[in-house]
Amino acid sequence: MSQTLRWQKSSFSGGDDDTNCLEIATTPTTLHLRESDEPATLLSPTPTALNALLTALKGQFRA
Repeated sequence: MSQTLRWQKSSFSGGDDDTNCLEIATTPTTLHLRESDEPATLLSPTPTALNALLTALKGQFRA
């Protein structure tokens, strides 16, 4: 990956020192995800795969 990614944490994170959260970075063509405690491991899902993941998570955490 030749360009530097700008990682952002969720507003639901516990703050800057929290190391247990999902981080996201974008490029013009790709969305990147990583776990803050494993920053070397990146996921770059396709839009279809990301939609499936988010749909599954939403269903799992519904009240």
